[in-house]
Amino acid sequence: MGGIISNIFFPIKVIYIKLFEINRFFATTLLASLTTFFLFVLMVTLTSLGETGLKEDKSVKLADIVMPEREIETFTEEIEKPDEPEQKPEDLAQPEVDLQPVTGIEVSIAKPTIKFETSGTFFRDGEHVPLFKITPIYPRRALETATQGMATVSFTITEAGSIENVEFINGFCTRKNPKDPTAELRACKTFKSSSERAALKLKYKPKIVDGKPVRVDGVQHRFVYELAED
Repeated sequence: MGGIISNIFFPIKVIYIKLFEINRFFATTLLASLTTFFLFVLMVTLTSLGETGLKEDKSVKLADIVMPEREIETFTEEIEKPDEPEQKPEDLAQPEVDLQPVTGIEVSIAKPTIKFETSGTFFRDGEHVPLFKITPIYPRRALETATQGMATVSFTITEAGSIENVEFINGFCTRKNPKDPTAELRACKTFKSSSERAALKLKYKPKIVDGKPVRVDGVQHRFVYELAED
């Protein structure tokens, strides 16, 4: 059987090799077409044989079962509520606690009062004056130690009148009112952060040059921190 199949496909093999040597694309396309045709013929043959070999369906179908409609009766019994008690239980007496203050011990604590004032000193002979006053936050550490003082910052006024490029220049601390000529001032940075944050909130009227607003650099502002006297 194997020799017969070899004798049948041998000439086809020789022809395919010669065609492949002449034109590879044509030989490959021809082989693919022959293979597709052979598979199609085989599929049609198997389909025809399958249809003739089907056996008659002799199975018995069961009739549909229909359940009759029935009403389902439910039995419920009404439960009567219990009668309310004739007498309600008496409220429990609350324990009495003696809250009299202990004698001989001082329990009152005076609340600290925090009052402070801040002001600003302007440079360039009042050339640049903010549109409204800004009160910086008094540093908590300075309040606790009753420290007063001042801080000077510089910044840029933009064309819109806002503040940019805030820089700390110097700061001074004292135990007295910083406006007092006898107060001893020492250099410090206690009010640096508070003054920088407050400066960013300042708003100025833009400077006009030749009918157009311009930026102004190096504008200085001083914040004075002083505790108000009771």
